[in-house]
Amino acid sequence: MKKRKVMSVILTGAMVASSLAACSSGDAKGSTKKDSKKVTKVDVTKEDKNTLSVYAWDKNFNIPALKAAEKAYQKKNPKFKLNIIEQSQSSDVETAITTAGSAGDFTTLPDIVLFQDHYFQKYVTDYPKAWVDLEKSDVQWADFGQEKLSYSTIKNKHYGVPVDNGTVVCAYRTDLLKECGYTIDDLTGVTWDKFIEIGQKVHKKTGKYLLSMDGAGNDLPYMMLQAEGVSQFKDGKVNLTKNETLKKIIDKIVEMKQKDVLYLANDWSDYTDQTIIGDMVAGVMNGNWIIPTIKQVKKNEGKWEITSMPTLNGEEGYASNGGSSLYITSNCRKQDLAKDFLAYTFGGGEGKQETYDKALEDGGVITTCISAGKSDVYNKGVKYFDDQAIYSKIVEMGTHVKVVEQSDFHYVCREQVAAAIQNIINGTKTDAALKDAEKQVKFAMEK
Repeated sequence: MKKRKVMSVILTGAMVASSLAACSSGDAKGSTKKDSKKVTKVDVTKEDKNTLSVYAWDKNFNIPALKAAEKAYQKKNPKFKLNIIEQSQSSDVETAITTAGSAGDFTTLPDIVLFQDHYFQKYVTDYPKAWVDLEKSDVQWADFGQEKLSYSTIKNKHYGVPVDNGTVVCAYRTDLLKECGYTIDDLTGVTWDKFIEIGQKVHKKTGKYLLSMDGAGNDLPYMMLQAEGVSQFKDGKVNLTKNETLKKIIDKIVEMKQKDVLYLANDWSDYTDQTIIGDMVAGVMNGNWIIPTIKQVKKNEGKWEITSMPTLNGEEGYASNGGSSLYITSNCRKQDLAKDFLAYTFGGGEGKQETYDKALEDGGVITTCISAGKSDVYNKGVKYFDDQAIYSKIVEMGTHVKVVEQSDFHYVCREQVAAAIQNIINGTKTDAALKDAEKQVKFAMEK
């Protein structure tokens, strides 16, 4: 138990900022930002043959993971050095690619960049000469969840090596469920109708909501749709008005709001600070990066457990929300070294365990590499979650996430669907609200 307690403390501290990284990614509004801070450039021609440069953001999350990989690879190549050039935010990397691509000059780029999953496909389309595919590498593709790889696989070619895991967790206060006559098993493999029934009883008896979400940047529709194997896009076009599954899901969201099962916050800080840290909820559903936010309520230690999502038909549901991968740029003059480094560490090679164990301990980064998620570090019980081995469970759940069509206009669509839901709650007919939302997304896509 003492070892478990130490591990829990380490992970709690290490993961606090990871939620901020995921949240800041989720706040992105379009496929390219040009208003971010000036990007630090690097001259890769001045680096020695054992050094690789990489752009990455977040000194508390992604960068500790990269340092863990550097140390692991030094077991194979003691002279190896990773020149990590910290960016202030993810959009700085997007700006660097846009600037280089617009100028037709990729020599300003580092060897490797960390890039948001939701945006990458558009950047390959817009700037195909910026990237190096990883087909001739030793990355163990079969050791990763196919949904995660789908973001970085274009025309059957792999471009990116996954870093972090965005698998959705449904976390519940088991003490409050018990007070209402339920266990976490009663919320595992259930329909949304059953979820609503339980949520009504929880609110009536405890005054707490079983679920909350940012009403302005509402991630629920996307996550609920993915659990059904459905996307908001079809054949590269937005698909809202003819999406019957989406309509059913929106009906459930509106019903949850009306029956005090769901609290829709005004914005992100209201969602995290008021509903979660403010202890208004008996449940939280989002990408696993939300865990550090849950942990900030110290008095609830040992009272939470995690499980899968509800679905319309009652099967266990799985989704992913957020994440990034590493990509080699065309300016890399040591492509063999870069490919070997990525394959050996994040790519499931001999250094994967040291890389991913330390990335979890030091930065809270959870792997999507299936075999790496079976280590002793991943299987340690986490005290805050009643000694449940949540990290190995998250990796396992990630293997079940269904692949759905993605779009670089994911966040534009999220905003418009969120606005449509608010309008429906206020009395607008569902078809009319979705028609307007679809029109707005189409307009953004055609710009």
